[in-house]
Amino acid sequence: MNKQRLTKQEICWSLYDVANSAYILLLTAVIPIYMKSVGAAAGYSNSETTSHWGVIQAAGTFVVALLAPVLGAMADYQGRKKRFFAFFFGLSIVSMFAMIFVDNYFVLLVINLITSLGYAGANNFYDAFLVDVTTDDRMDYVSSFGYAVGYIGSCIPFIVCILLILLQPFGLSGTMPVKISLGITAVWWLVFTIPMLRVVKQKYGLTDPPKKLVRSSICSVWKTFRKILKDKKIGLFLLAYFFYIDGVDTIIRMSTSFGADVGIAESQLVLALLVTQIVAFPAVLVCAKLVNRFSSRNIILFSIAVYVGICVFGFFLSTAWQFWVLAIAVAVVQGTIQALSRSYFGKLIPKEANNEYFGFYNILGKYATILGPLLMALFTTLTGNSRYGVLSIAVLFVAGFVTFCFVPDVEKGRK
Repeated sequence: MNKQRLTKQEICWSLYDVANSAYILLLTAVIPIYMKSVGAAAGYSNSETTSHWGVIQAAGTFVVALLAPVLGAMADYQGRKKRFFAFFFGLSIVSMFAMIFVDNYFVLLVINLITSLGYAGANNFYDAFLVDVTTDDRMDYVSSFGYAVGYIGSCIPFIVCILLILLQPFGLSGTMPVKISLGITAVWWLVFTIPMLRVVKQKYGLTDPPKKLVRSSICSVWKTFRKILKDKKIGLFLLAYFFYIDGVDTIIRMSTSFGADVGIAESQLVLALLVTQIVAFPAVLVCAKLVNRFSSRNIILFSIAVYVGICVFGFFLSTAWQFWVLAIAVAVVQGTIQALSRSYFGKLIPKEANNEYFGFYNILGKYATILGPLLMALFTTLTGNSRYGVLSIAVLFVAGFVTFCFVPDVEKGRK
């Protein structure tokens, strides 16, 4: 890996991770609870509001996953990637600000759907910009740096928001602390996106876009899909990624529910979420440095193996200190496996069609959180104990590990 300092484009690209990660923390810890309270005030039960929220999240996931490759194919033409990124980013920011001024439950649900669509759409093009801002030999470190600063940067507005909600200073009451938190997060997201919009440029792209762009892009997606099926290295990587990222996302989404099931206090769960973000910051950077010595392929395999251990450890978890051990272990590998997977894929694909390929990458990232929750729900229901549900997630990591062992080493012969 080239050890020179990060370039201006690399830094500005990374800052977008600082921008949007604040929204994800709020979405994980605050917005669902807020929506439950608004739904309760409108006369809906906890089960009904949970169902409504699940439908909104599923709808957003489905739409983005369906459109990602087509939008990516359209953005592969020179000068279009930034426009698509700016459109989806604008959509998410406008809708997030709109949440502050709306109290109607169902209107808020629709606005949340639009926000999630904007976030996911912008993130698709943000990931694809990785190949434009850096070179293959620096890609692992730059991708990891983005995740690292995203983890630590998102903690700043999140801590402010949590203090506002818990302490309710300055005479704040009712929903006002949450509304102010939404505003703080939206402003944070906006400010740290400006460098990305001003500095980052599209380097790779196709020329001479066809007159019937949408139709041509749909045909291009089908051709790319067939290429992926025939390309051993890309096809096997995506299959392995589908398995292990499903497990990663399931642990992220279900950890607080599992912690509550085994008797961990809510305050401990929120604090663990915050500490996880802080620990992940140095962990990602350290692992990125180790790439030079052990290769990104070996570190990804190591991270998957750690996740298998996490699932086994979770089966025996019974006390708060054990939950903290689990949280720290997740923090060490979570950002690493996400960052290095993104850069590994970026080195596998053809640069001129990177948006379209990243569309398929993000489809698997979006659809991946299906098998894990189903496995966890199935084994928890069959046994009456969520410990077996957590243990069952290990199957996904084992499948991902075995499949990834057959992925050709993208760095072989490069060093």
